[in-house]
Amino acid sequence: MLERRRNDPSDPERPVTVPSPSSPSPSPPEHPGGGAGPGSRWRAPAPAPPLLLGTSGDGPVGVVHVCAEYTPYAHSGGLADAVAGLSRLQARAGVPTAVILPLHRSVRHAAKELLPVGRRFTVQVGPRLESARLFRVPPTAGEPRLFFIEHDGYFDRPGLYGVAGGDFGDNALRFAFFARAALEALPRVCGAPVVVHVHDWHTALLPVYLRVGAPAREAFYDRVRVVLTIHNAAFQGHFPPETLEAIGLPGWLYDWRLMEWYGRANFLKGGMAFADWVTTVSPTHARELVTPEGGFGLHQAFEALGERLTGIVNGIDADSWDPATDPSLTANFSANDLSGKRRCKAALQRQFGLPQRLSVPLVAMTARLVAQKGLDLLIGDPSVFRNGAQFVFEGRGEARYETALMGVAASSHQRVAVRLGWSDRVARRIMAGADIFLVPSLYEPCGLTQMTAQRYGTLPVARRVGGLADTIENGGTGFLFDAYTPAALRQALELAVDTYHTPHWAWMVEHAVERDFGWARSAVEYAGVYRRALTAAPVAGGGGR
Repeated sequence: MLERRRNDPSDPERPVTVPSPSSPSPSPPEHPGGGAGPGSRWRAPAPAPPLLLGTSGDGPVGVVHVCAEYTPYAHSGGLADAVAGLSRLQARAGVPTAVILPLHRSVRHAAKELLPVGRRFTVQVGPRLESARLFRVPPTAGEPRLFFIEHDGYFDRPGLYGVAGGDFGDNALRFAFFARAALEALPRVCGAPVVVHVHDWHTALLPVYLRVGAPAREAFYDRVRVVLTIHNAAFQGHFPPETLEAIGLPGWLYDWRLMEWYGRANFLKGGMAFADWVTTVSPTHARELVTPEGGFGLHQAFEALGERLTGIVNGIDADSWDPATDPSLTANFSANDLSGKRRCKAALQRQFGLPQRLSVPLVAMTARLVAQKGLDLLIGDPSVFRNGAQFVFEGRGEARYETALMGVAASSHQRVAVRLGWSDRVARRIMAGADIFLVPSLYEPCGLTQMTAQRYGTLPVARRVGGLADTIENGGTGFLFDAYTPAALRQALELAVDTYHTPHWAWMVEHAVERDFGWARSAVEYAGVYRRALTAAPVAGGGGR
């Protein structure tokens, strides 16, 4: 029998119920109106329903996020920022919110204090009986409660998923254990009913174990509902078929409607089949996922979800990404006074060894140098760089892209500069100092840099895909193109450079800085998804109820 902590009032680690706030939750900002000319203005914020999900006998219904990453404890990309941003807003709005992560080595470095929660407990994963322990950091008012599952053999490693460009060979066992352990730890973390919000393939087995593999059914688990958010459907967690037996799942799950995928066991597909609701990180990307071209081999599974698939655009931390207060910048600025942005541009040109010319548009890109980010469009046509602009690149990635960009910089040292590496401070200075920001992605489920760039008055040139289409106003706060070709990128970039020399540019920059990409509106949409999941019957698997 697996050891669990009961909701004993004398237990200092019993689930904590957060009371409702005395003041109403903030209303989300309205997106800008349809106009894209100097005469158009924002619509007033619309009233929003509260984020609270209702009450049970024990108090407000809560949310527990289960994820592999969370800023600042474990971070490899936008997933960590997205979960942190959403959960923090939910907590500040009065929703009882908790987060469960693996106790990665990076957590031990980042956490000032880790406190044990109860005794060790055992987790059955296939034929193995594993030992686990739950830790937490001291709670902070207005922040989600953070819990970490310890298993040094699986998580005390130099990387989250692998090292030196390769995955750990036992990732299937590592994340199966984490999903199962998080499920077993839930009664220590929260009361029921509760919405468990899992993220990407690393946690997608949790709803599978909940519906299929729970070793000791309790009434608590009958009142658990699961929402799965897919941040990047290109990464699905597929493994050999015999993996199912190794992680304690029955063979009948190896079915094309459940977890079988082209002769492999697919963790993400299994999570989709058993989650009560599935979301992805932008409405346009949700529509792309049900197509053969955009579904990453899972379009039929996405299509089978029907109304259970929703696209909700990510947000950014508006307090952190604020050019009026950002301490990383050479000078601060706002929509009412953009003079500081000119100083930021001069400093960026100086830092990258480019001539300091205000009249020359400065184009920038800070990203992982990989195929998804559209690097082939840049290195495939040298004429992209022949438009009278300066270019700044920052990032690391595939050697072929690093070499190609360094070659362009060597032959155009007065116009193109490259920094192989990444730092948050430099990225912020690039956002603030550039005029144009490149996001020519092959695909982009949501993307964050196009939002932070607009917030800093740097207008994106981007492909009309995924969240880029949902967060950039073509002709209003940026420039969109469709075809994945160097010619289409070149034409859009030329239009941006030409517009830079017109009075319309100043209006576009002001309009971009005024945009609100905070989490409030998205959090309201997630609250609606949670309510639908809570009121519907549990999913039976295979895309139906």
